[in-house]
Amino acid sequence: MTWTVRDIPDQSGRVALVTGVTGGIGFHTALELARNDAQVVLAGRNLTAVYQVADAIRTEVRGASVEPVRMDLADLGSIQEAAQQILHRWPLIDLLVNNAGVMATPFRRTSDGFELQMGTNHLGHFALTGRLLPALHSARVVTVSSFMHHHVNSLSDFEWRSGHRYRKWTAYSESKLANLLFMLELHRRAGSHHLDLVSVGAHPGYCSTALTRGGPQLGAPDLTTYLLRAVTRLFAQSAAAGARPVLMASTLRTIAGGSYLGPSGLFELRGGPQPVGMSRAARDPEVAAELWARSEEATGVRYP
Repeated sequence: MTWTVRDIPDQSGRVALVTGVTGGIGFHTALELARNDAQVVLAGRNLTAVYQVADAIRTEVRGASVEPVRMDLADLGSIQEAAQQILHRWPLIDLLVNNAGVMATPFRRTSDGFELQMGTNHLGHFALTGRLLPALHSARVVTVSSFMHHHVNSLSDFEWRSGHRYRKWTAYSESKLANLLFMLELHRRAGSHHLDLVSVGAHPGYCSTALTRGGPQLGAPDLTTYLLRAVTRLFAQSAAAGARPVLMASTLRTIAGGSYLGPSGLFELRGGPQPVGMSRAARDPEVAAELWARSEEATGVRYP
């Protein structure tokens, strides 16, 4: 039997923080959590847009408990400020969904000097999770990756200053590989310290969202841009369908730490959610430990 959003158990009493809620996977994840009575903290960099999301959810779900918070994952200072506000208001968080991200953007840097995709998709969430750790000691942390992590076997430097020509799809794939390395290393460290924290991963498959329509089409259009538009029209599933693996990972208590969920269809592009495989590179504990150390040094956030 295929798992659907109707299988989400009652979320009453749970506090859930979801990043990247202003569209796509994040919006539908927040919506369904609120529909099932979770108190949902909505995090996004454009506070006006986040308030609009809150209004949309309240319109859809009468009595929904949603609270907007401004947070720019491409700015470590913004993450620190938001985390302080969150810890003050919600000293205990039951669910953190690390969802926000950018995809295949032209070469840009974050405010802290990191390549934009690695800086936002991985380092931003690494810093956020570390800042919120005092509230996460018995939480479930869901990190959203992508099937694109299979396309790379190693990681570049965070700044892309090694002299290699910038390849936006390689950079995106590396950031998604980093998401899984982080997810599994967080799982290992929680276990070794006997914490109740459960770290799992999920990916939405191929969806028609602002992410797939946005970053890849910035800058001068190229052949990949036109192909992506055509493939999206023909094969992409909806954002609501793409959110199902994330919601399953977030709410099904039998999903063990270290698990990775994605669509069940061909090439994991679409379909109902189920456990899926990770690349050998994603499962390498030595690479994960090295990435962890580099991430602590880069962000200045050290996990106690």
